[in-house]
Amino acid sequence: MPLLSAESSVLLVVDLQERLMPAISAGAEVLQNAERLLRGAGLTGVDVHATEQNPAGLGPTVGEIADLLPGPAQPKTSFAADIDPGPGTIVVAGCEAHVCVLQTVLALRARGRDVAVVADAVGSRAPANHDRALGRMRAHGVDVVTTEMVLFEWLHDSDHAAFRDVQKLIR
Repeated sequence: MPLLSAESSVLLVVDLQERLMPAISAGAEVLQNAERLLRGAGLTGVDVHATEQNPAGLGPTVGEIADLLPGPAQPKTSFAADIDPGPGTIVVAGCEAHVCVLQTVLALRARGRDVAVVADAVGSRAPANHDRALGRMRAHGVDVVTTEMVLFEWLHDSDHAAFRDVQKLIR
């Protein structure tokens, strides 16, 4: 999986929920980057899926994220999302990096799926957990990327019709 492409990517947003996000280290940045990814996905035609961990306990998806989703998030109680988001590389954003994101990503890898985790769009309460989770995912063949990498790879070319709109997302 050298470069991501909009034609062969799916964005999976994991558990960005109201009661969880205030406890996340750099939570505002995680939400801002997840929002950029969602807007970029909309501009480039990337399919989007989302999950919510125990929504009765952790609340619904944060409002500004929920507003950008094409449909309701899939509720779950297991830490790993039992979801098949369709063909292509699964680009993952969400929380917590060392729990639900990690277990979802490792389950997808075990099924042979290509996965790219967006480092600046996943969060944990403790930075050490975030860092260790990214390292563990990388050791299992997961591509660790940034929001800007994803957006520009989805565009592929400055002649893309959405280039200026995507460029505005990162300024």
